[in-house]
Amino acid sequence: MTGQVLQGILIPFIGTSLGAACVFFMKNELSLMVERALSGFAAGVMVAASIWSLLIPAMEESKEMGSLAFLPALIGFWLGTLFLLLLDHVTPHLHAFSDKAEGPRSKAAKTTLMVLAVTIHNIPEGMAVGIVFAGMLTGSSGISAGAALALAVGIAIQNFPEGAIISMPLHSEGQKKTRAFASGVLSGVVEPAGALLMVAFSEFFLPAMPYLLSFAAGAMLYVVVEELIPEMSAGEHSNIGVLLFAVGFTLMMALDVALG
Repeated sequence: MTGQVLQGILIPFIGTSLGAACVFFMKNELSLMVERALSGFAAGVMVAASIWSLLIPAMEESKEMGSLAFLPALIGFWLGTLFLLLLDHVTPHLHAFSDKAEGPRSKAAKTTLMVLAVTIHNIPEGMAVGIVFAGMLTGSSGISAGAALALAVGIAIQNFPEGAIISMPLHSEGQKKTRAFASGVLSGVVEPAGALLMVAFSEFFLPAMPYLLSFAAGAMLYVVVEELIPEMSAGEHSNIGVLLFAVGFTLMMALDVALG
């Protein structure tokens, strides 16, 4: 594994960690308006990344199938969606702005359930980064180093507010700053772990690359629709979430085209 790949895999994790570090510098809990804006921004980045960095390359990988080039992307997309649906049902977790935990009954603390919710969210992001860098390493997927870097940077940008959304509420509920920071960082560990796994087996996964790319896209879009869109729409009516969705979408689109 090259240093460039390792650095790329760590970029999203660094974004989460820097966001979690906000607990040391900001005194007050994030306002509802700010949290809605950040959720909208993250949703926009993830939707754009799913299209430009994952679904389009998946269909380009299958272009020899002619008019059926969409089929591997369609199958992979549904597998990713169903995988996240399964995780949602078997893992106890608590979303922001919700008082009722989801998944199996658990006696875990509310803070633990919140971290688990973000951890589930981060699994497809880690897979996406790993799959794209794996495609770049194999050299046969048409994924450039710039495109892989664009996805890593885009996810790191949207991970920054996620880290803050975890650490700051935990501190406001009584956790020490260091422990709240550690919880925010811990929620992002699954990303480099998943990415490293995908890269380590890149040669093995090569024949299934279109399915894996679209699998990550389906999983990411599940998170957007199931979690981020409800969060950006919570509370009184406001357009802030929609506007920041557009900012995140266009930023990720520009990054992918400019660097790819």
